[in-house]
Amino acid sequence: MPFPALAERLAEVRDRIAAAAARGRGQGVTLVAVTKTHGPDAVRAAYALGVGDVGENRVQEALPKMDAAGVPMRWHLIGHLQRNKAKAVERFALVHSIDSLRVAEAVDRVGRAQGAAVPVLVQVNVSGETSKGGFSQPAVRAAAEQLAELRCLRGEGVMTMAPLDASERVLRSTFAGAREALAAVHAAGHPAAKELSMGMSGDYEIAVEEGATIVRLGTVLFGARAT
Repeated sequence: MPFPALAERLAEVRDRIAAAAARGRGQGVTLVAVTKTHGPDAVRAAYALGVGDVGENRVQEALPKMDAAGVPMRWHLIGHLQRNKAKAVERFALVHSIDSLRVAEAVDRVGRAQGAAVPVLVQVNVSGETSKGGFSQPAVRAAAEQLAELRCLRGEGVMTMAPLDASERVLRSTFAGAREALAAVHAAGHPAAKELSMGMSGDYEIAVEEGATIVRLGTVLFGARAT
């Protein structure tokens, strides 16, 4: 059986998420199992254990995996979306990575063509790292107002990534900044904006304590990524 430790790891992670939410804001939390670099067997293994959401960083890896896995998951695009691959958003339940107006406009065109708004999160670069994409925190309100004019985007919240190996103080500051960004997005004309996608394998408990409603977990579930 592939991923023999998955059931135990998943049970522990779910317990830790519940405990962190109880310490924090008592919110519900969606666990997105990130299968980047793992094959369709990872998706099927997660589905068999009751996981309903799976995340991928790249469209070109996600699409064949969707077809091969053969299970009814909700797929999340959590990595950067190239504009020339925007049509693929039709296959995803939620796009976490609206990181520029140009990407947003490309996704809006897809929504207009299919006659339905595309659910998205606004990516915010709270930490200010040049290696990360997204709108800066000071620019988020103005950007969200522009995005609100795109009628076939449905802004459902904010996504951020914290610096790797950051101290607890830096993590909490980053996640608190994402909460502030969510409030700005909501106020800028996105009444459905309530999701906070933040927290990965190394920091998800702190993220949940700080209000995360979606965590994106790969290594802690599946082990080290395949090469």
